[in-house]
Amino acid sequence: MAKSDPPLRETALYPGVKAFLEGQGYDVKAEVGACDVVGIRDPDDPVIVELKTGFSLSLFHQATARQTISDDVYIAVPRTSGKRGLKSLSDNKALCRRLGLGLITVRLRDDLVEVHLDPAPYRPRKSKLRKGRLLREFARRVGDPNQGGQTRVGLVTAYRQDAVRCACYLRENGPSKGAQVAKAVNVPNATRLMADDHYGWFERVEKGIYTLTPKGLEGHAQYV
Repeated sequence: MAKSDPPLRETALYPGVKAFLEGQGYDVKAEVGACDVVGIRDPDDPVIVELKTGFSLSLFHQATARQTISDDVYIAVPRTSGKRGLKSLSDNKALCRRLGLGLITVRLRDDLVEVHLDPAPYRPRKSKLRKGRLLREFARRVGDPNQGGQTRVGLVTAYRQDAVRCACYLRENGPSKGAQVAKAVNVPNATRLMADDHYGWFERVEKGIYTLTPKGLEGHAQYV
């Protein structure tokens, strides 16, 4: 029976990180106070590196705690390959950026160190487009029909509320012109909404005239 590989330990990362920092002119020591790695290079702030065999919540807790000592705090993990490894690296790099942490990976077979991110204050770029979309949705939505934290399935949006109003009119009045529906229920884009028919509720029976489908009758009953 083949022997399994010994478990990876954080100490495997240390030689590569130590050599890298020394190459930058730092005096490096391990396990100083609560810190895994400390590099000193006058007159700079200490560089602190927290080592872990993989990304974890405890790693981020430890690293952010070290920010009370120095602004130059990094996390270091083994370098991984494959789609999952690259996705994890990308996601956690984004998290490090938000936390103001640096990110290092170490290729264990040859101790190659790669710095993916240096510590810096996080200044998120605001999106006027997304902000405008949020405010328009808030303004258009009637009442507060959802529960905070619910899943996206069945979520009542302003668009769905407009579709329900159109469905109510057609349920009561039968096949109707889009312009009639728009005026009656105060949904200016009613014709386009029914033509696009994202929910499968509406059917065009003649040019500009729409009626409810069986699925539309079900939707009407569900939301009214």
